[in-house]
Amino acid sequence: MGKFCEVFGDHQLGELTVDGIMNFLNQLTDGCKPQTKRIRYAHLSAFFNFVKNNLDPGFSNPCDSPMLSKLFRVKVKTHWDIIEKDTVDEIIFRTTKLRNRLLLELMARGAMRIGEVLKLTPNDIGDRKLLLREPKSGCEVEMIFIPQKVADRLKEYIRAEKIALNDRIFPICYEAARAVIEKAGNMVGIYLRPHDLRRHAATFASRSGVPIEIVSKIILRHSNLSTTQIYLGNISDIEALKWIDTLYG
Repeated sequence: MGKFCEVFGDHQLGELTVDGIMNFLNQLTDGCKPQTKRIRYAHLSAFFNFVKNNLDPGFSNPCDSPMLSKLFRVKVKTHWDIIEKDTVDEIIFRTTKLRNRLLLELMARGAMRIGEVLKLTPNDIGDRKLLLREPKSGCEVEMIFIPQKVADRLKEYIRAEKIALNDRIFPICYEAARAVIEKAGNMVGIYLRPHDLRRHAATFASRSGVPIEIVSKIILRHSNLSTTQIYLGNISDIEALKWIDTLYG
């Protein structure tokens, strides 16, 4: 508040603008951690609310601006439950239509995003490698590695359906693919979303002893480890003790 008075001490509160407050907060928090930035924003917003509630009911709090709120608001941590391997296996094995099973396997075994699966063409299929063109990362191409059995089923499906080299292997829209995945989850009594399968692939690999660098760079194709850590599921006390017993007998 001392810094605020130094900058705006000769201004009337009604003269304050969103741009002026945003510039002030940016300068005040330059180089600070995100949590510090949010605290500074919260302090200033609380001051303006005090003015409005106690001194000037007609005063408009500039911190209530959607732009400022988006820049400095408290980030809500997203929590999701990681699906265990037995459940994922059951979902896949109970999906009898080959097209739908392949959709599920490419996400659960190859950690692919649903949009990446839907863009695949026969030209993108190698032996056990898939070529991903124009990936989300901004790179020209990325490589996806899949198990041999999944690769064999995918090639057989392409031959059986006589899919041309440049045609999409799964010519359905995102909504239709999402419905397939949700229906597959319903068979085992869970609400299943496309990204749940990608998270499962990452967590299963990590808990199976795959180095975090491989999970991040090869399986998920992330540019930094911090993004990967968001994907990995929480460790329960029981699982933590199990790993300690495994390590130290």
